[in-house]
Amino acid sequence: MANIISCSNLTHYYGKRLIYKDLSFEVEEGRILGLLGKNGTGKTTTINILNGFLKPYSGVCKLLGEDIRKIKPETRREIGMLMEGHIQYPFFTVEQIEKYYSSFYPKWNKDAYFGLLEQLKVLPTQKLSTMSCGQRSQVALGLIMAQNPKLLILDDFSLGLDPGYRRLFVDYLRNYAKEGNKTIFLTSHIIQDMERLIDDCIILDYGGIRIHSSIQHIMNTFRQCTFKLLNDADLSQCKEILHPLNKNGFIECGVMCNEDTLRKELDIANINYENLTLSCATTLEDAFIGLTGKY
Repeated sequence: MANIISCSNLTHYYGKRLIYKDLSFEVEEGRILGLLGKNGTGKTTTINILNGFLKPYSGVCKLLGEDIRKIKPETRREIGMLMEGHIQYPFFTVEQIEKYYSSFYPKWNKDAYFGLLEQLKVLPTQKLSTMSCGQRSQVALGLIMAQNPKLLILDDFSLGLDPGYRRLFVDYLRNYAKEGNKTIFLTSHIIQDMERLIDDCIILDYGGIRIHSSIQHIMNTFRQCTFKLLNDADLSQCKEILHPLNKNGFIECGVMCNEDTLRKELDIANINYENLTLSCATTLEDAFIGLTGKY
């Protein structure tokens, strides 16, 4: 499969503060990738670099095979972008804004727009100024899907939506993407939405990528671990232990291995323990916290 997104050795600073160094990743055609990370790890920075709004300190970012800083206008039409805030023109009605946007995109698919809003029971004659934040966000998302782009870049796509509308939209977006072989790169602070939607996941930690893998691999491999510590061993010597919390001698941590591998690593690190238990993460949010730490 062709890589729709290809980023090589991205490094960026704000002043003297390093956001990340030598960040590299690829997104294959037809995949839905979610970018996760705590506040300040560089999610919006990455979105801005992908959109060409921010020039990285170093590195190269290519979309649809072209350097984002030199991308052709006809290639730009193949990229649908949603920026945080979902800014629209409030004086338009639902019908009027669709007509306005359609004139800019040769491959316009109005059914994708009106199909979504019909499910949400939004009337064509409604003005954007009278809508809730969640309804306006759906108008913005519907307009992006109607552009019929090859690549969608969505920053905080579920902003303002209540749980029912979020689930409806997530299912609608996934069907839209799979039926049209669309590639999607998105962020959200609501990890439950990501779990229903994405194929692959990048988890950013401070300074770079913590993990880039399929959701299936993460959920099949990550384990929540507890054990009682019997000595003063340095837990950092066990490379499998992630973000240990010591609660009166009982250790809580995450691991990316099976029990046999973990026991071998604990023995090599001279960690004396008892009552070791491992359990699968029940949600992507559990795995995310285990991989990045609670605090």
